[in-house]
Amino acid sequence: MNAPAPERLRDLRRDLHRFPEPAWREFRTTCRLVAELEAVGVDELFVGREAMDPTARMAVPDETELATWYERARASGVDESVLAQLEGGYTGVVARLDCGDGPHVGLRVDIDGLFVEESADPEHAPERGGFRSEYTESMHACGHDGHMTIGVGVLEAVMESDFTGTLTVFFQPAEEESGGGKPMAESEHVEGIDYLFAVHLGLDHPTGEVVGGITKPLAMCHVEATFHGESAHAGKAPNEGRNAIQAMATAVQNAYAIPRHADGMTRVNVGKVDAGSASNVVAERAHVLAEARGETTELMEYSREKLRRVFESAATMHECTVDFEVISESPRADSDPELAELVTDVAAGDERVDSALQHAEFGASEDATFLMDAVQRQGGLATYAIVGTDHPGAHHTPTFDVDERSLPLAVDVLAESIERVAAEGV
Repeated sequence: MNAPAPERLRDLRRDLHRFPEPAWREFRTTCRLVAELEAVGVDELFVGREAMDPTARMAVPDETELATWYERARASGVDESVLAQLEGGYTGVVARLDCGDGPHVGLRVDIDGLFVEESADPEHAPERGGFRSEYTESMHACGHDGHMTIGVGVLEAVMESDFTGTLTVFFQPAEEESGGGKPMAESEHVEGIDYLFAVHLGLDHPTGEVVGGITKPLAMCHVEATFHGESAHAGKAPNEGRNAIQAMATAVQNAYAIPRHADGMTRVNVGKVDAGSASNVVAERAHVLAEARGETTELMEYSREKLRRVFESAATMHECTVDFEVISESPRADSDPELAELVTDVAAGDERVDSALQHAEFGASEDATFLMDAVQRQGGLATYAIVGTDHPGAHHTPTFDVDERSLPLAVDVLAESIERVAAEGV
């Protein structure tokens, strides 16, 4: 197997790291990926709307927000013909290799950044190495710059191998908002996939450790709620108002009183509130961002509907109304043990691997589960692998970084797993 040189992977990852774009704003990122994939020689690329079911997007920002990031990408000098295909926030790309008769294998990697300001500490490796984020409001604080690099590297390695079959790589947008997995899972590109791999760096697994597949990812949903009341003078006529803050406060308090479920673990959280205008005004509006999770999709749905009831009851109690909207969600899907075992066997044979685990509990949520579930429902197998990396800061923090030695290891393990499953099955 002729894998890309570690230095090339490093350079690509660092370039992607410098320009992190959050969910559905990955305009420069997608253009950069298309240019790299064309240079590698990938024969079929599906860009923007062609990469997904455009009607299934979730958690899409407003037009003004999208336009700001679109123009920023244009000013960076990207290919205008590619950029035009992404207008409106239809980001992401699907790459396909047709290498003759054989099984259809898929690989999913995510491409979006986070609204986290990256550390400027001189000891922070991207700052020290000159590849810190050039966008002050965002950074790759979860390793997606590495994931994209791995996706490109796997394509190149498989092209240079004896692989026979079809390989489809999903460069998926909007993972951090759980908004991009569903539209790609509902696209034509998932049809007929026999084996699907997904991958994540780190997750508290050190450099040299590989996990063949995750178990117990949590199903989740993001919720947005807006309470509407009526303003009034808080001193002169408080009785004439309908206080949206009271309704919101009651909803937040009661959300944490939702009963746990006998069938398994559930979670609810209110992460952001915004309300009111002044101390002497009865608030007419209050806005809430919240989430619900569950050990199974059904348990998430239980928590979600209880949360909806709590919010609606709180609004009624205080003579307000509430708009309750599920802005994105993702199901639970576990790794198939047969495919996880194959990845573990491949990893165990690599001298750079100190520990190869077949399974590890995930304990968080991921919208790769949409693609996993779609493949499994049509009779295929799927696994979500972890390639460990030493990271000095926790995920989603300003000091997060990856150990770049993990990039060639991830490429080799995944490429060999793809080649092996195509040749031998599981």
